[in-house]
Amino acid sequence: MALDQYREEEEDEGMSFLDHLEQLRWHLLRSVAAILIFTIIAFLAKSIVFGQIILGPSRVDFFTYRMLCQLAEIFNTPVLCITELPFILQSRQMTGQFSMHITSSLVVGIIASFPYIFWEVWRFISPGLYAKERQAARGAVFFVSLLFFLGTLFGYYILTPISVNFLANYQLDPTISNEFDITSYVGTLSMLVLASAIMFQLPMVIYFLSMSGLVSAAMLKTYRRHSIIVILILAAVITPPDVISQILIAMPILVLYEAGIQIAKRLEKKRAKEALEDNV
Repeated sequence: MALDQYREEEEDEGMSFLDHLEQLRWHLLRSVAAILIFTIIAFLAKSIVFGQIILGPSRVDFFTYRMLCQLAEIFNTPVLCITELPFILQSRQMTGQFSMHITSSLVVGIIASFPYIFWEVWRFISPGLYAKERQAARGAVFFVSLLFFLGTLFGYYILTPISVNFLANYQLDPTISNEFDITSYVGTLSMLVLASAIMFQLPMVIYFLSMSGLVSAAMLKTYRRHSIIVILILAAVITPPDVISQILIAMPILVLYEAGIQIAKRLEKKRAKEALEDNV
């Protein structure tokens, strides 16, 4: 063990409970400060954040809708092309638009500052890990952030447009027009994007559980059918009552679950190899 590492562990062991609380307080304060900075930037960039990003999926010229129209031309299937979204957005409360401006800016601030927030969390947790555990968890901030943003992009460009299209075109009767409140629209978009980003963390969750010995590849395979049911239920909860949307969110999660099994298997092989080397 290196001398500086020994000193770090010695200092960490000598810290009192109040010292740990003080450390945690500063990590939390820095995380909140990062969220506030990005939230203020998003609030000031109203025309971009709200006008283009938040309201993007509500317009037929959105990137996903244009790509679907191109696919419709290639495969000669006009049904894929979305040329109309029969709904209007309204603000039914006096403070509705202002409150949604703040809410949407906060959501953007949380998403943009997520890598830094997780880095602060990791800085607080990592000193309590053994040297081998810290070595095995190298790159955790990068991979967690990568999966988070992949989930965010999936939720924004795939899940949200399809859900918006389904809900906009769903009618009990032709005489009933869809006039959605802006709070409902922003709330639905935020839920879909954040839920997708969190669900995409599944491989990292399996990695850390496997590293701690709480799950194994054999266990994950045994409970694969149960996991599929749970994933489908979660997909049904976080998406509108649309089978296509549920399948779209369930499919990548199932793929990530299978990737998690392979990750657990590799970790087990690595541990077995290290144990064999130690015994030699």
